[in-house]
Amino acid sequence: MKLKHFYILVTGLLIAAILGVGIWFLMKNHILNISIQAPSRPEVVESAAPETPAEPENTPRIYTISMVGDCTLSSSQYEDSFDAVIAEHGMDWPFGGTVNYLGNDEFTLANLECTFSDSVLGSGVLFQFRGPAANAGILSAGSVECVTLANNHTDDFGQQGLTDTEAALDAAGVNYNGPNESKVIETANGLRIGVYCPGWLGLSEANVQSGIAQLREIGADVIIFAPHWGTEGSYQVSDLQQQFAHIAIDAGADIVCGTHPHVLQRIEEYNGKYIFYSLGNFSFGGNTQPRDRDTAIAQVTIREQDDGSFGLDGYNLIPCCLSSTDGINDFRPVPYDAESEEYARAMSKLSGEFQGGDLAVDYSFLNN
Repeated sequence: MKLKHFYILVTGLLIAAILGVGIWFLMKNHILNISIQAPSRPEVVESAAPETPAEPENTPRIYTISMVGDCTLSSSQYEDSFDAVIAEHGMDWPFGGTVNYLGNDEFTLANLECTFSDSVLGSGVLFQFRGPAANAGILSAGSVECVTLANNHTDDFGQQGLTDTEAALDAAGVNYNGPNESKVIETANGLRIGVYCPGWLGLSEANVQSGIAQLREIGADVIIFAPHWGTEGSYQVSDLQQQFAHIAIDAGADIVCGTHPHVLQRIEEYNGKYIFYSLGNFSFGGNTQPRDRDTAIAQVTIREQDDGSFGLDGYNLIPCCLSSTDGINDFRPVPYDAESEEYARAMSKLSGEFQGGDLAVDYSFLNN
C-alpha cells in the first residue's frame, strides 16, 4: 500500500470515530433531556365536601304564637270527675293530645278559670273550681307559657285564692296576667310578647287604651288583648265585643283573643290584625258532658320586618274535640280529622258560617 493511501485511510477512520462519538454524545444528552423534562407524577388532591351555604345575615326571625280558650283544671264542688282523671292518668293527660302543637311554638296563651290552692277556702259562688296547687303543673306539662287570670272565676275564693293560685303558677314556671294588668313576657328566643287583660269588670275604652299603651312603652314586640266577654252559649259576636275589639286594635293591639262564651265564635281581620272573638272551652273540668264539643287552637305567625319590628304573617287553625273519648268529657282535647264532618262544623263556627242555634244555658237544675 502506498503511504499516501495509508494516510487517507487513517484520516477517514479518525473522522468516523469522531462523528460516532459526537452522535453518541448528542443522543445521550437528548435522552437525558427527555428524562429531565418528563412530566412529574400528578398530585392527588382530596375533594372537599361542598360547603353549606351560610345563612344570610338578614334572615328574618319567624315565631308561632298559640292560643286556646277556657281551661278549668279542677272539678267543681258538685263532683270530682277531673280529679279522678288526673289521679288515673297523671298531669300530662289534659294537654297530651295537643302538646305536639303547643310544644313546638314560641308561646302559648290560655284562659285559666279555676283556683289552685291547698288551703281550706270558702266560696259562695254558684260554681266554684279549686284544684290542688300541684295542678299548675298541668300547664307546664302542656307547654302553656302564660294564662290570663281576669275572668268571672278569678275571685271564686277571694284574695287568698288568687294569691295561692299565683304562687302555684310561679312554682310551675307559668306566667300569668291578672285583672287590668299589662305584662310583657320575653320568650326563650327573645320575642317580647305583651298581654293586657281588662278584667271581668274592667272593660272600658280608657282602660283598653291605657293598658295597650303601657305595653308599647315597655317594649312589647307583639301585643295581645285578652278580654273575657260575650254571652255564654252564643255563637254570635255582640256589638259590644266588636266595638272593643276594634278599639283595642286602633290603640295598637296586634291580636285579640277572647274567652267566656264557652263556644267558638267567628274570626275577623281588621286593619291587618286578627280578632279571635271566642276560642270556646279547651281542657274544661267545669262540664262533664258538654253539648258543644268543638274547640280550636289558633296559631299566629310573627315575622321580623326589615326595620327590626315584628308583624303578623298569617294564622293557622287546628279544630279539636275537647275530649278524646266519645260521650263524656275526659278533659283531653284532640284534633279533628281534616276530612271529618266535625272538622267542617268547627271551621264553620270560626268562619261565621255556622247556622245552628245558640245554646241555652240553664242552671235551674241546681235548685231541684
